[in-house]
Amino acid sequence: MIKRKYSAIVFDLGQVIVPFDYKYFVEKVNKHKSGIGETFLELYNQNYSIHRNYEKGLITEAVFISKMLEYLDDCIDGETFCKYWSDIFSVDEKVVSLLPELKKRFKLFLISNTNSIHKKYGFEHYEFLKLFDKLFLSHEVGFIKPEKEIYQAVEKVSGFPSEEHIFIDDILEYVNVAKSLGWDGIQFLGYDDLVKNLKARDIL
Repeated sequence: MIKRKYSAIVFDLGQVIVPFDYKYFVEKVNKHKSGIGETFLELYNQNYSIHRNYEKGLITEAVFISKMLEYLDDCIDGETFCKYWSDIFSVDEKVVSLLPELKKRFKLFLISNTNSIHKKYGFEHYEFLKLFDKLFLSHEVGFIKPEKEIYQAVEKVSGFPSEEHIFIDDILEYVNVAKSLGWDGIQFLGYDDLVKNLKARDIL
């Protein structure tokens, strides 16, 4: 591998630092109405454009919640939905443990396709987020991966050349878009593989 200079390390959030699983949501709503969790997921996936539009900030939180409650036959209220829908996250403490070390030598940024509910009820309170120089959350910047504009937003803030950025994401398509813009990229396949890739680049 040709050695290159890195100045900015850019992480994805979900399934990289913060694993999530919607089964926890399904289990909770099923206690209110049997089978509604599975019905919800089916409708949610069939109409995923609604989720995407919410992540881009194109529809309001209130409109999104109203639609989701419709999918749930109004078996819970909006506040309960927000709590259940956000109680899907955990933290990969091993990946988090890398951040203070990386922070010593690099600027740290985070790109996430996410939304106001998951931020407010889910991950906003995580202390490790303070280690990042800036968070680029899709609903706040108005773009989602794989749109190139969300990566370019990072470059505008970092001030570094494209080739000095490296992006870590579990979804290969999103990594490949970063590479097409001149960044380096690593598909996240677990902590051990990530460490191996970072060491190969003299980042760790």
